[in-house]
Amino acid sequence: MAAGSGFEDPHADVLAEAAAAFGLLASPARLHIVWALAQGESDVTGLAERVGGALPAVSQHLTKLKLAGLVRSRREGRRQVYFVDDPDVVDVVRLAVARLTARTAPPGARARRLHGL
Repeated sequence: MAAGSGFEDPHADVLAEAAAAFGLLASPARLHIVWALAQGESDVTGLAERVGGALPAVSQHLTKLKLAGLVRSRREGRRQVYFVDDPDVVDVVRLAVARLTARTAPPGARARRLHGL
């Protein structure tokens, strides 16, 4: 337990797994892909168009995300459809993007957003 915090430190294996996931999401392209997939499933062509990446590069990013267990796919006819299989990853990505978006919004927009809560 950390001194005075009331929280137990996570196990080293948990920290290593989290660091690996955050490492993969440290790439803007991979983060954008996960963000896009958090909004709904897609094939590699749709993702490449949405994130503005070359098809081979997006495919390589998807392979890394799949190997890490952050993304899964299923076959639909001749195409692979990708989706985020871990709701916790979706929550973390959405929270981080929302918080950073709020920080970079003009002050008037932040006030309007707060009044709308």
